[in-house]
Amino acid sequence: MSAGQSPASTAAVPLAAAPVAGPRYYAAAMQTSLPALKDREGVPGRVAELVKMAEGTLAGYAPFHDVRLFVFPEFVHCAPMYTTVPELLARTAVRPEDHVAPYERFCKSNGVFVQTGSFIEHDPKYPGAVFNTTLLVGPTGVLARYRKVNPWIPWEVHASPHDIPGYAEELFPVADTEIGRLGCAICYDWLFPEALRQLAANGAEVLIRVSAYMDPWGAQPPMDWWTLFNRARAAENTAYVVAANQAANVPDYPPFSWPGGSMVVDYDGRVLAQAEPGPFTKVVVGPIDIGALRAERTRRMGHDMLGHLRTEAYTYMNRPRFPGQGSGAVSIEANNARIRRAKG
Repeated sequence: MSAGQSPASTAAVPLAAAPVAGPRYYAAAMQTSLPALKDREGVPGRVAELVKMAEGTLAGYAPFHDVRLFVFPEFVHCAPMYTTVPELLARTAVRPEDHVAPYERFCKSNGVFVQTGSFIEHDPKYPGAVFNTTLLVGPTGVLARYRKVNPWIPWEVHASPHDIPGYAEELFPVADTEIGRLGCAICYDWLFPEALRQLAANGAEVLIRVSAYMDPWGAQPPMDWWTLFNRARAAENTAYVVAANQAANVPDYPPFSWPGGSMVVDYDGRVLAQAEPGPFTKVVVGPIDIGALRAERTRRMGHDMLGHLRTEAYTYMNRPRFPGQGSGAVSIEANNARIRRAKG
């Protein structure tokens, strides 16, 4: 604004957001505090346990809210308790398609959507690789598959799909559903604003976080990165956030503790619901109003960060930084070597 110019003297803008059609419902962040499964034989029983938890949530809240989106944490099906890819392939890796039927039945019977907790995935199309994968399931079946683009290095030896030569599937898929356009990223992905910005650019209205975010960066002062980044990603992308975090003691998920704090955040970064920190299985529900979100995105002339983005100004994106894995095996040692190369 130039000197001497007041807001009233500028060109008129709409005074209120015009009504925009869109669904209204509640989302549930399904926080779990369960022992880590150490092998794939326990996955069917764990899936049944989680579906029962969702069924109870749906029935319990029915007098009060239409809960239509259920989000589970990272590693809830099986944890990466082993430090090498061969061990993960031998002990924990599954094809998620083999375990998704109970979620599909729950979604079809009730007209709801589930963002599954992550699986340790092996896909025969990519031999020798394991992925950290979550599925979005709806009344018509599996709607999207997200594979973690930013593994928590150096410890995680899951492959990033970005690093696989010839990988042609969408890195940041967004599903256009009757409850809005949904996009998901996993845990460490959320420390990269580019990942969530890409989901928003792909049309996401609800950003879903499937997470196992540990202490001391979790949901408590003095750091509380969990709340910090969830709120920031919501505000900077004008999107809802539904974030489910693991909550567990060290003996259940050694060597870390997991503080929970699962939450629902609105498109201005307001926390609508949050579980208190601690190793507790809890459900928190919060309202999602897609019509209000769409009206605000249409109306806003200010604080429309995605619309105001001067993409060509940010030249740091023009050159590769973190080196891809290439044809070598993913390992902690290889991750450390790549980190050192990226530092120059």
